[in-house]
Amino acid sequence: MIKAVFFDIDGTLVSFKTHAVPQSTRDSIRLLREKGIKVFIATGRRLEAVNNLGDLEFDGYITLNGGYCLAGREEVIYKHRIAAEDIEGMLRYQETVQDFPVAIVQDRDIFMNYRDEAVDEIFDLLNFPAPPIRPLREVADQAVYQVIAFFREHQEEQIMAAMPHCEATRWNPLFSDVVPQGSSKSVGIEKIRKHFGIALEEIMAFGDGGNDIQMLRHVALGVAMGNAEDDVKQAADYVTDSVDNDGIYKALKHFGVL
Repeated sequence: MIKAVFFDIDGTLVSFKTHAVPQSTRDSIRLLREKGIKVFIATGRRLEAVNNLGDLEFDGYITLNGGYCLAGREEVIYKHRIAAEDIEGMLRYQETVQDFPVAIVQDRDIFMNYRDEAVDEIFDLLNFPAPPIRPLREVADQAVYQVIAFFREHQEEQIMAAMPHCEATRWNPLFSDVVPQGSSKSVGIEKIRKHFGIALEEIMAFGDGGNDIQMLRHVALGVAMGNAEDDVKQAADYVTDSVDNDGIYKALKHFGVL
C-alpha cells in the first residue's frame, strides 16, 4: 500500500511548455493528501527557488538533489555540504585552466560568476531569473551545497577531477548539477522516510531527468514521465504519459493509488 509519493518538479509536476502544474496533477495531489498519503518534493532546486507550485501543499522537501532536506518548509532534517577542498579545487581550475559559468548554491543564497547564452537558455526554460553576478571567491570559506556548472559532457571528466569528492548529475546537455558524493534524491528519500516512519515498500516516485534515475530505482514503484529520456524510462518500473498529457493522474489511477 502506497503511503508516500515523491515528485520531481521540472518536467514532472511542471510543464516546460506552460511553466504550470496541470489541473489533473493539482487535483491528484489534493486527493492524495485527503486520503492520508503524504506527498513530497524531490528537486534539484533550492527551497527558495520552488516558485512554480502555486498553493499546493507538501509534507516535506528534498532539495538540491538530496543535499538539503526538510520536514514541512521549516524543519531542516539533513544537509550535506560540498567539501571546502573541492570548492577550492573548482576555484583554482577557474583561475588557472578555464573559466565557465557557475552558479553557487548555498542554503539561503545563490549567485554566479557570469552569464552566457547557455545560462540564459536554461533559466528561461525554468522560467526563473538568472542569479546575480558576484565573484566566486566569496564562498572560499562558506558552506556550499550545490554547484550548477555550465560545462558540456565532453568536459566533465577533466573538470570533475578538480572536485574529487563530488559527482555531476545531468538532465540537460548544457549543464550539470555538481553535488557532494553521497548526495542524491534517493538519499533524501531515506532521510525523509525515516523521519516520518514510512517503509520503503510504501513509497512511489515520479521523475523525468537524469538526476531522478537513482530515486526511481530506489523506491518500490518508480514512474518515469512520458517526456523523460530513454535512460530514465529504462530505470523506472513504469512509464506513464507526459506531464502535459495528465501523466501523473494516469499513473496514480493505473496503480489504484487514486
